[in-house]
Amino acid sequence: MKALCLLLLSLAAAFAGEENVPHRVTGLFSPQREAALRAAMEKLPGVNLVSVDFEHAEAVFAYDVKVAFKETKPEQVIERFNDLLRGATRHTIGIAPLDATPKDKLARIEIAAAGCDCPACGLAAYESIFKIAGVAAATVDFKAGRIVALVDAEKTNRAALEAALKKRGVEMKTPQTAPPAK
Repeated sequence: MKALCLLLLSLAAAFAGEENVPHRVTGLFSPQREAALRAAMEKLPGVNLVSVDFEHAEAVFAYDVKVAFKETKPEQVIERFNDLLRGATRHTIGIAPLDATPKDKLARIEIAAAGCDCPACGLAAYESIFKIAGVAAATVDFKAGRIVALVDAEKTNRAALEAALKKRGVEMKTPQTAPPAK
């Protein structure tokens, strides 16, 4: 019984400094990328993935800064976490501070696109718009040919997103118009 109590006390002490910390996740542009994020987390000792908010490109991670990021200054934790995660994912997934725009102030822009029919093309389309100031989150459904961005409308708009996609070589689909009524 004494051994069990000591074990429980040591486990409690080990997790005492662990906190749940939300971060913005870059590169989480399709549901399939969540599996890549989970696999990468297996390579990062001391950091656990608690939950994923795919729509807003955010996740909650549990870690003790003193254990997971030893000898890292508090102001450098996000940068260090980003470096480790990018290294574990061949630089396709990273961490960033949460977007400051309140979620209820974000506008949803949906763009139909052709030529985003594989994960690499989806990543290229994602990267072309995610870096635009005012884009809080972006997703690419390469099977459906749809790109969705949550944006701060005071900082960017559909035209800016479409221009970035065109520059990257992504072909926009024109909306189908209904035949004239008889």
